[in-house]
Amino acid sequence: MTIEQNKDGEEMIEHSHDHFHDEDEKRDNVDSSNDLEQQVRIIKRKLRLSMNGVISQSMRDKGLKYRINFGVEYPRIKSLASEFSPSSALATALWKADIRECYIMATLLQPVDEFPADLCDVWIEQIPSQEVAQFLAMNLLCKLSYAPQVSFAWLADPREMYQVCGYLTVARLLIQRPQMDERSRSEFVDQLIPAVLDESSAIRSAAYQAMRRFMLGDEEQAFLVCRACDEWLQLSDEEKEKLPALKQQLVCFIASVLA
Repeated sequence: MTIEQNKDGEEMIEHSHDHFHDEDEKRDNVDSSNDLEQQVRIIKRKLRLSMNGVISQSMRDKGLKYRINFGVEYPRIKSLASEFSPSSALATALWKADIRECYIMATLLQPVDEFPADLCDVWIEQIPSQEVAQFLAMNLLCKLSYAPQVSFAWLADPREMYQVCGYLTVARLLIQRPQMDERSRSEFVDQLIPAVLDESSAIRSAAYQAMRRFMLGDEEQAFLVCRACDEWLQLSDEEKEKLPALKQQLVCFIASVLA
């Protein structure tokens, strides 16, 4: 009888321990959630205090439309981001806030090694503007271990923002490593020329950034671009003036890079 009571007592203690352990886990999750919400509130408040109405209005006038735009300049956003430890949870919460400055800050706070390809796809699909795409490529995409491979896949993607991110990322990668291997060069130029002639101004702008970096990488890369556009580059000045506007722009751009 005594043994049974001891066993029962032990079991009750064990059960009680498990119960408190579960309660501790729940409390930790709640505290963590509250901390995250508090951090987001603090960031929003600091952004609001840094608001620049003139810049915000200027952006709207230029067609940059966000649900909320405080008009805070990038150096200030970067400074605020430095006050917080990089965190995937915080970055995701900021990204979901749908505020211009929070999008940009998310690109600064998302740890590179915690940004798998599937999450990357989600972010690209939700990019609200070319401006955010620029910061995403600069602060995060070009640092990913899989960036060289996936960026080329993005170039061939029919979706606008994937192409934009692809060219912006390639441009950044070319800063780190100016020369591409022979196979990549040919593949890139095949995608590049149609992109700089695309109807989308966002794709054209990103493609031109990549083209400049590519041509400045070495003479062979510059030659490949010139060869692809040779039929327009060989025209007389009078004939070039009769080209469609986008081709005239391309010819002028190549001349400016080679000058």
